Amino acid sequence: MALQEPNMRLMKRDDLDAVAAIDALVSKQQRREYYARKIESVITNPHNINTSLVAEVDGRIVGFIMGDVYFGEFGIPETSATIDTIGVHPDCQNRGVAHDLMDQFLTNMKAVGVRRIYTLVNWDDFGLERFFASHKFQPSKRVNLELQLP
Repeated sequence: MALQEPNMRLMKRDDLDAVAAIDALVSKQQRREYYARKIESVITNPHNINTSLVAEVDGRIVGFIMGDVYFGEFGIPETSATIDTIGVHPDCQNRGVAHDLMDQFLTNMKAVGVRRIYTLVNWDDFGLERFFASHKFQPSKRVNLELQLP
């Protein structure tokens, strides 16, 4: 069955339940508190630009993408953005929802003057790497450093 063209819109506070539910289905983890903090910070912080989007079909949220815009943080002299989470309900995966979300996210970032977008992908998550590569993402010249504290 073909999926109806999703409607893209900015994420709002009332989307928390749907976003957390999709993430729990996909990640097999309960991260509601993370999403509650993330959505609240975007909505209430006047210095943040709401870059997070949801995809709706027939009024039901079927996917989301979350990110942030940075204006010179981390010593990077240009306006940049990050994508930290993307999720699509399992019933709607492989039907273009994630691509539609990414396309709208990229359009929105261009409109606010973003020059580069960064994300992290586990080195062995080949499906996610292929997804980002299909949108012209490539390995960065930056090194992600990690320190594991005891």
